[in-house]
Amino acid sequence: MWDYTDKVMEHFKNPKNVGVIEDPDGVGEVGSLACGDALKLMFKLDEQGRIQDVKFQTFGCASAIASSSALTELIKGKTLEEAEKVTNQDIAKYLGGLPEQKMHCSVMGKDALLAAIDNYRKGAKAGEKIDVDVVCNCFGVTRQEIERAVRENNLTTVLEVTNYTKAGGGCETCHDDIKEIIAKALREKAEAANRQPKKKKKMMTNIQKIQLIQETLEREIRPALKKDGGDIELVDVDGDLVVVSMRGTCARCKVANFTLKEVVESKLREFVTGDLSVVEEKTLEDAP
Repeated sequence: MWDYTDKVMEHFKNPKNVGVIEDPDGVGEVGSLACGDALKLMFKLDEQGRIQDVKFQTFGCASAIASSSALTELIKGKTLEEAEKVTNQDIAKYLGGLPEQKMHCSVMGKDALLAAIDNYRKGAKAGEKIDVDVVCNCFGVTRQEIERAVRENNLTTVLEVTNYTKAGGGCETCHDDIKEIIAKALREKAEAANRQPKKKKKMMTNIQKIQLIQETLEREIRPALKKDGGDIELVDVDGDLVVVSMRGTCARCKVANFTLKEVVESKLREFVTGDLSVVEEKTLEDAP
């Protein structure tokens, strides 16, 4: 049994704005009955261009129905530009939180909203995806949808992407593509950070640096690795060189180097200092 908040149960048992709008200005359809979740969202604008009325029809679990209901309440009265800024995190927050494995329901709501706005602005047919680059054929999830979920939710593992989009939850043949999307998003984030004005470095003692590195590993990195059966251990810190040991499935993983550089090193540079470099203990041992 999922641990739902009272707000989720309220919107599940008594959803707001369920129904159909006759002659809507925008209609968006996402998901499919075959995949287990489907959402149809429609809206009507007033003379000032604000969302005067919004309705939805959802086939899915309690989280899907509650997320759809919450979304309609969040966007009612907003302009389309304002509505576009509503994120799936806003939907989850409005509901007091969602189980990690059900976050894809909030993402489905955001995707339906964007599809409805595309339908209004570009004349795309309801249910037609402007982005046709499908990455996950099992659930019909596109590259654009995965990229948006990764970017807006700071996702770093395939399991997190599956929880938020369902992509990768079927035959798993798209896992390598998902990893490439994650790596690209992390690179772009790092490049954007490098373009920002450099903050004056705070002087840290070596003990303070080690403590901060250990805290970052515990808070930002180990939980994600453990979800996939892996782990990481801090071995040594020599100046700006951080030596770690990959454990569990991470020690045998073919993409361990990707995890080391694009996840571990990226997070340590973000939360500790941008000068850090991360290497694996066995790399040093094998060195001549």
